[in-house]
Formats: sequence, structure tokens, C-alpha cells
Amino acid sequence: MDTDTVRSPAPDEAAGRRREQRGWYFYDWACSVYSTSVLTVFLGPYLTSVAEAAADADGFVHPLGIPVRAGSFFPYAVSLSVLLAVVVMPLVGAAADRTGRKKPLLAAAAYTGAAATAGMFFLDGERYLLGGLLLVVANAAQSVAMMLYNSYLPQIAPPEERDAVSSRGWAFGYAAGALVLVLNLVLYTGHDRFGVSEGMAVRICLASAGLWWGAFALVPLRRLRDRRAPEREAALPGFRQLAATVRDMRRHPLTLAFLLAYLVYNDGIQTVISQASVYGSKELGLEQSTLIVAVLLVQVLAVAGALAMGRLARRYGAKRTILGSLVAWTLTLAAGYFLPAGAPMWFFVLAAGIGLVLGGSQALSRSLFSHLVPPGKEAEYFSAYELSDRGMSWLGPLLFGLTYQLTGSYRDAIVSLVGFFALGFVLLARVPVRRAIADAGNPVPERI
Repeated sequence: MDTDTVRSPAPDEAAGRRREQRGWYFYDWACSVYSTSVLTVFLGPYLTSVAEAAADADGFVHPLGIPVRAGSFFPYAVSLSVLLAVVVMPLVGAAADRTGRKKPLLAAAAYTGAAATAGMFFLDGERYLLGGLLLVVANAAQSVAMMLYNSYLPQIAPPEERDAVSSRGWAFGYAAGALVLVLNLVLYTGHDRFGVSEGMAVRICLASAGLWWGAFALVPLRRLRDRRAPEREAALPGFRQLAATVRDMRRHPLTLAFLLAYLVYNDGIQTVISQASVYGSKELGLEQSTLIVAVLLVQVLAVAGALAMGRLARRYGAKRTILGSLVAWTLTLAAGYFLPAGAPMWFFVLAAGIGLVLGGSQALSRSLFSHLVPPGKEAEYFSAYELSDRGMSWLGPLLFGLTYQLTGSYRDAIVSLVGFFALGFVLLARVPVRRAIADAGNPVPERI
């Protein structure tokens, strides 16, 4: 009798968990359009052209009286947004864990980012300062929101479900990115038929990403729920809170070891994402339309790749599957070194290889890290994870740039990134994840 009483709520609990998971997927669906259409495709070239229109005879703009080359304004704005996120994320993460009220913080971050992105519609003429401000706000808000979003994973999925749940989230995001990018490209390439200028078409594409983000963020905000948090001491200022989080991580050295491995190989992943179009245009002589189609191909195949690698993880474990993806990354980059110039088909093959491992390696890294987070510190630890994902990926671009500067060859620059995947493989292989999960105070899944 008592046993039946205890077990009877299980179906309701499972149904509630599934409902939360489906809502959680939709935040990836909502915000990934910003990463794809805004950051990857449209904003960089457009904001640079606006800055160039405002530049003086020597090609400089002067934000706050500081001389900056017009072509450097966009990357500097991205860097400033990262610095802002470094300050804000640990503070927000600690506050979320202390209060247990993640959802209001997620809503504030999401709608700040969505509003800033929608405001990019007004980026025209010589308003480069407006564009820089909106970019800094949107990018920092995106980082904060993703940290909070990721920290829900260990709360909405038991250990045996996390690989699949994380993979589906990434798949949702890439599917949305591909869908909206197709719509954007229809408008952009056919802007004359729609009776708008090229600049207006870009501004509509930018603003539509913000509207999409804000509209679909309603789904997770309705379905996710807050959990009561244990009593925690007050949050510290940003950098002090980050230092406190790192000190706490030193009590879990195996968690820190995984984060180091992730930092290394994710630096390689982020550099490939950001520099592949440069390689395609400068070294291979490919047209902008070819590069955009390649980005779309990556988005589509990343959906299939994330789901397929999620299934592989159920059979072989997340760690082994990630290690396999790092081998695939290495082989893909090595093949990229030999791509012939002026051959779009082979570049599409390279893009396909990247797409198939991109989503899965990121999704499984997220789910594996979720097992290594001490209970009650999800948002705080995921702020450090998000910094590794977004704020610390500077060494790869630096190595890429230095290699090109020393050799004059983008081929040498692209193949130099192999070291990140090789070192990441070695560091991850040395992490005893089962012991790391137990040391963090979490149940150890049957297969990990």
C-alpha cells in the first residue's frame, strides 16, 4: 500500500519533466538565429561598411575620441562584449544559484539581447556607434542567457537522459538557424524584387533575428520552473565571484581538468567557425554566395550530426564519442589543407565534415560537464563553462593570425589548429569521468 502511494506520482513527474525538456529545447530554437544570421553572416560586413562610411580620410573612426580603423571596429566591439560578459556572468550565475530564481534572470537576459538585436534595424548611414553599442549589449546578454539556459540541464534531465536532451537542444538550434538563414537569403538575394535596397534587406534580416528570439523565448519561459535553492552567501562582484568559483572548483580538480580539456579543443572549434570563411575567400578564392551556402550546409548537417552523436553516446558513452569527434575534427582540418582553389564542391565537402561533428561535440561536452557540477551550483559552474565557450577562445585566432603572418599561407594557418584538437584529445582522455562525477556528489550513469 505504502509502496503504491510512493510510486504513483512517477508518471506525472515524468510527464512534467518531458514538458520542461520540450520547453528547454525552444530556447536554443529562439536564440541560435542570432548566432547564425547576425554574428556569422550579416552583422560583421554590414557594421564594417557603416563604420567605413563614417571614417575620416585616413580610414579611422573615433569612438570616444579613440582612433580605430573602420575595419577593426566590429572585432573590437565583439571583444568588448566578451569583457562585459566576463564581469556579469559569474555575478548572475551566483545570484541564480543563491535565490533559485533563474527564470526571471533568463527572461531579463533574453529580452535585453532580443531588444538590442531588433534595434539593429535602425543601424544605417554613419551610425556605427549605435551598431557597436547594440552588438555589445546583445552579445553579452546572449552569453548570460546561455549560461542560465545551460544550467537547467542537470535539473530537467536525469543522468541517463542528458546526452540525448542536450543533443536535441543543439539540433533545435541548428534547425532554426538554417530555416531563418534560408528566409534571410531569399530576401537578401532578391531584395530588388521585394522593392527594398540591399542595406534595408540586411537591416530587416538583423531585426528579424531579434523578433524571432523574443517570440520563441516565451516557450521556455512558460515551461521551465524555478527550484528552491539552499541558503547561500551573498554574491560577490563579477571578477571576485569568478575567482571564488575557480577556488571552489579547485576542490573538484577532476571537474577543473575536464574544463581545461574543453577550453583547449573548444578554442579550436570556435576558431574554425570564425576563420573558415576567411580561408574560403582569401585562400580558395570563393564567392560570398558560396560561403553563405556553406554556412547553411553546416547548419543543416549539424542537426543530423548532433542527433547521431547523441545516439552514439547512448551506446559508447559521451566521453568516447567526444574523443571520436576530436579525431574527426583533426582529419577534417588535415583534408582542408589540400583543398584546391576555385573548387566550391570540395569546400562544401569540408563544410559537411564540419557540420557533422560540430553540433555533437558541443552538445555532448555540455551534457558531460553537467554531470561534473556539484548540486546547487549549476549556474555558477556553467558561468565558468560559458566563459570557456565564449570568453576564452582567443588563443586559436591568435595562432591562426601569427601563422599567417609568419608563413603568408592560410593553408598553414588552418592546419596549425590541429594542435588544439590533439592536445584536447590527450587532456580529455586523461580525465577519469566516472570518478569525477562521484567526487562532485552526483550519481554515476551506467554508461558515460
